[in-house]
Amino acid sequence: MSDEKRRVLEWLSPLTSRNRHQTVRNARADGVGDWLIDTDIFSAWSALEDRAAKPVLLCYGDPGVGKTFIT
Repeated sequence: MSDEKRRVLEWLSPLTSRNRHQTVRNARADGVGDWLIDTDIFSAWSALEDRAAKPVLLCYGDPGVGKTFIT
């Protein structure tokens, strides 16, 4: 990657996703998101064999409700 391209990307998003992911991962409490994994909807979605047929599982909610910590 050229220096110019790297500078533009850093300007567009000064946050590094790897650092953000590690920060969230370290702050996450055990068991966060277990309720989601235990639902019938998630079980049916994750059991799909055909990756092309597997749609995106969209988790939405208000800001600050903890969506990031489920990942």
